Amino acid sequence: MKRREVITLLGGAAAWPVAARGQQPERIRLIGVLLNTAANDPEGQARIAAFRQGLQELGWAEGRNVRIDTRNVVDADQFRTHAAELVALAPDVILAATTPGVTAVQHATRTVPVVFVTVFDPVSAGFVSNLARPGGNTTGFALPEYSTSVKWLELLKEIAPGVTRVAVVRDPALVSGTGQLAAIQAVAPSFSVELNPVDARDTVEMERAVAAFARSTNGGLIVTGSPASVTHRKLIIALAARHRLPAVYAFRYMAADGGLISYGPNSIDPYRRAATYVDRILKGEKPGDLPVQAPIKYELVINLKTAKALGLTVPDSVLARADEVIE
Repeated sequence: MKRREVITLLGGAAAWPVAARGQQPERIRLIGVLLNTAANDPEGQARIAAFRQGLQELGWAEGRNVRIDTRNVVDADQFRTHAAELVALAPDVILAATTPGVTAVQHATRTVPVVFVTVFDPVSAGFVSNLARPGGNTTGFALPEYSTSVKWLELLKEIAPGVTRVAVVRDPALVSGTGQLAAIQAVAPSFSVELNPVDARDTVEMERAVAAFARSTNGGLIVTGSPASVTHRKLIIALAARHRLPAVYAFRYMAADGGLISYGPNSIDPYRRAATYVDRILKGEKPGDLPVQAPIKYELVINLKTAKALGLTVPDSVLARADEVIE
């Protein structure tokens, strides 16, 4: 064999590993997702769809360079079990919804990066050291400050001015449940309203408490944001209808499910935005360096069908401010 042919052959052989390396498939990154909705819940499906779309727009394609493993929680006792299952998979990052969800994940790991959504006051909850520079392995997208809860009482009095007694459905086991109630209590005297807390976790107790509350006149409901109120929202809406109680809810989908009126942040947008943080973490940034972000979209939604069933006429001033009117 001539020397030139030997060099050519060796040169080609040396190039084979390089070519082979160029043809290797991309590393598939694993994202764990812990949701506080049932797998067949339309709201939960819309949230995860928005997250997936956000990832896709950033170049992450399932089956090619990313895999998403989701756990759905329908009972509070499942948070720790499902969080442990996700951590055991050694994911690159976890997307966790609600305060109980993040608590469960942090109990299972302090090293896997975590991006949270639908969390009130992450500093008081102990998830981050401060909003601007969270530190640790956790960051995300928080719900509004407790002062926003005052808006629920304002709207209830606008749409049903005769209300003088309000049952506040909240989760007393959560810091957010206490914080939201305290914010409403602070302004209740100025609206000449008496408040009655109702536990959203215990459905039997909740039915009993609402029935007892409804025996007296001029009552209304405020349904605060919590995993329990989300899980039991159809029961709560049915109770409000059964006892003819005007009610204000924390999220749009509650009004869409038959609630009278809702005011709060858009519940889908944080999941789309969360994809940007997951993307940055997968590309090497640390969650502790990414600031916690506040909501940017708020929605006032009115269900006129429910208002009619309750014999209420929604003031034009409220209708004019509505982002959506369901007829």
